Amino acid sequence: TDEIMQQEIRPLVAVDIIEQLHRQFAILSGGRGKDGAPIITFPEFAGFSDIPDEDFLNVVTYLTSIPSLEAASIGFIIIIDRRRDKWSAVKASLTRIAGAFPGNLQLVFVLRPSRFIQRAIADIGIKLYRDDFKMKVPIIMLNSVSDLHGYIDKSQLTRELGGTLEYGHSQWIHHRTAIENFAMTVKTTAQMLQTFGTDLAETELPNDVHCTEDLLSAHTDHHSKLKDELKLAVKQGATLLTCIREPVTRSANSKLSPDELENVATVERLLAQLDETEKAFDQFWSKHHLKLEQCLQLRHFEHDFREVKLTLDNLMETQAGFADIGDSVARVEHLLKEQKQLEEKGQEPLEKAQSLALHGEQLIQNNHYAVDSIRPKCVELRRICDDFTNETKKKYDILGKSLDLHKELDKASQWCEAGIYLLASQAVDKCQSQEGAETALVEIEKFLVTAKEHQLSNPKEFYNQFDMILTPEIKANAQRILQKLEDVQEMFDKRQVSLKKLAAKQTRPVQPVAPHPESSPKRGSPKITRPAGVGCLSNLGSVRLSELFGHIAAASPSQKSISAEIRLCSHPSNSHIINELIETERVYVEELQSIIEGYASQMDNPNLVHLIPSALQNKKEILFGNLPEIYDFHNRQIFLKEIENCIENPELLARCFLKRKEDLQIYEKYCQNKPRSEALWRQCGDSIFFQECQRKLDHKLSLDAYLLKPVQRITKYQLLLKEMLKCSKNSEGTAELEEALATVLDIIKSANDSMHQIAITGYEGDVGELGKLLMQGSFNVWTDHKKGHNKVKDLARFKPMQRHLFLYTKMLLFCKKREENTDGHEKTASYSFKNSLKMSTVGITENVKGDNKKFEIWYNGREEVYIIQASSVELKNTWISEIRKVLTGQLEACR
Repeated sequence: TDEIMQQEIRPLVAVDIIEQLHRQFAILSGGRGKDGAPIITFPEFAGFSDIPDEDFLNVVTYLTSIPSLEAASIGFIIIIDRRRDKWSAVKASLTRIAGAFPGNLQLVFVLRPSRFIQRAIADIGIKLYRDDFKMKVPIIMLNSVSDLHGYIDKSQLTRELGGTLEYGHSQWIHHRTAIENFAMTVKTTAQMLQTFGTDLAETELPNDVHCTEDLLSAHTDHHSKLKDELKLAVKQGATLLTCIREPVTRSANSKLSPDELENVATVERLLAQLDETEKAFDQFWSKHHLKLEQCLQLRHFEHDFREVKLTLDNLMETQAGFADIGDSVARVEHLLKEQKQLEEKGQEPLEKAQSLALHGEQLIQNNHYAVDSIRPKCVELRRICDDFTNETKKKYDILGKSLDLHKELDKASQWCEAGIYLLASQAVDKCQSQEGAETALVEIEKFLVTAKEHQLSNPKEFYNQFDMILTPEIKANAQRILQKLEDVQEMFDKRQVSLKKLAAKQTRPVQPVAPHPESSPKRGSPKITRPAGVGCLSNLGSVRLSELFGHIAAASPSQKSISAEIRLCSHPSNSHIINELIETERVYVEELQSIIEGYASQMDNPNLVHLIPSALQNKKEILFGNLPEIYDFHNRQIFLKEIENCIENPELLARCFLKRKEDLQIYEKYCQNKPRSEALWRQCGDSIFFQECQRKLDHKLSLDAYLLKPVQRITKYQLLLKEMLKCSKNSEGTAELEEALATVLDIIKSANDSMHQIAITGYEGDVGELGKLLMQGSFNVWTDHKKGHNKVKDLARFKPMQRHLFLYTKMLLFCKKREENTDGHEKTASYSFKNSLKMSTVGITENVKGDNKKFEIWYNGREEVYIIQASSVELKNTWISEIRKVLTGQLEACR
């Protein structure tokens, strides 16, 4: 039963019977009998018989309710002091106590009247009326307090009874009232927190920014007021505890009575409950406040998304309206200018969209609850940005081709005009002589050579290049210019024929006497070569692929190359993979060498030591980890040499990995150090020292990119081995390849698990003593304890808990995953230890309530039960299998 929320309400509290308590006709002094029985004293009270029955019953009922159940179960000791009274008062007291005492009685001591006559009467009366009192416990008549000391120690009796026990009735009433008030305050505070928690749990999240901000402000104010109430309650309890302990604080010789010690325990228990309530409330508020903040982030994101989306849609609509590709160079240049203006206009909204998408992805990485709403919007923003960028590029390409086309058309048209002008400018009278004809032919041949400067000379090539933008209007214009080119070419052909005839008529006549024609001593007959004019260019063919292959085939390979080609044909994929592995391995070794020589060794260079930041001093091993060890393993003398030997025997590759299985464990050590290395790099990466080293190496990337190479390399191995398995399936050596792949995957898993393991915080023991880390992963976890209390934290919102489990051979750890940003960089995960279970005392149940993703782990005979939900059935089965292996191994070890 929850002692705060469902505490049994006592029928009476001190404030209800304060007047009766002040009369002091019965007191609970705090003394105890030898066996721990509480002592209730009825001191001398003149009007005892006049006390109303209701008042008497209320007081004794209240007094008997104060001691603990353990003490009350022993039975109460009653001391009735009637030394100054008469036998009638003794009789009346015994009769009233016998008839109305609500608790278990152990002994009744009566200090009989001290006057001789009354004592004698009392002796006779007790013998005569003992049976009338109906008490099942002994009634011991005492003559004096010294007789009482024979039964009860003086330290447990007040001064009125000859004892040393300090007792102040007013202070006792004050303490009881204060304790009960504090208990009520604790209960009221817990009820207020529960009411507030229920209200928060039932609150619907608003759909706009303004309402969300108001709700967050209102809830925050209410939370602050409740925290103030909690602080006041804690202060009240602490003050009360100080008051109760005041005698001990004042004097070292003083001791608290058992009742006072119970009061201290009660107040401490109430303070502890208040502390637990506050922690549960803080945990609940933290989650609720986070959700409200995430809701506000979501509403801002949605508002910004709507605005940016509207702007982008308008931008895309405007861009879609740019369909014209121009009909002249000037028009196209104007369109390009307009397109440039639109691109510049879109820069700002595009940057906003990219920034908003990045913000959305950060929200997702921060475990925002509305991932399913945020991710599609981020995708949509990036899609629109990509569409606009691609469409802009497409527009530029089309307009660029259009500009080239119209420039070519203009150039061809200008060429025609220049040709017509050339023909028109050649004087007919000057061409009648041989020299004039030859000069005119040379001018024409030079001009025809310039036809190569435009592409319209080859219509097929022209149409292939500009086919995508050839509108009917542009095609008609191009055909017109082509026709003009053809006409001009025909004019040049005719002019060339005429000029050649004129040049031929001027040659020297043949001498009839000579057996052979005599050549002119000055110059021979002119060699007429047809220029590559328009008509000739239109008939050019393309290079045949068969010729290209013919050139390749003409190169006769060596015998070694031929044998290599034969192997490549028999195992094409494997050879390709082996070659890729070797080439990338060589590059990898060179990169490792450059890092060690260009960075690590330079840290010992006296000429550069002044550039090294102080935070990096004596931390070379942290920054580079065991990189030198990895380089020594991979260099040409070890691993690289071994895999180079596999180029002619690919089937030996798997043995290389199996042989070096233990050596490859060095990657696990490197990965374990990687978080420390990255943290140090973030602190010192922008120093002049690294910039100088990078400059000397002429590296395009900074050192942190190269420090990631070993992590990438071990991953690359498993990809290459997987490819080899695909090509070598059901062939000899497949089993070894599968074993090699399993080896590499196990190294990657161990490295990954170890990087998670080193992030465990709060575990007081040594995780190295828990055995091998077998599995780790995140789950939803419900708990059920036979012992414990239902707190505010047991509200539905607190279940299930998100826990990251680490399974060792000896222990199962439950941790809470925490992620923290480090200086604006990527989140770093840590695992806060929450609980652990010894594997030697756990049991497992596979299916829970029909959910095939859940399994149950119980501890200490089901005293604690943990229901665990995996993200998939496969993951659940994997964990169950691994746990059963551990349990089976333990059972066999016991046998």
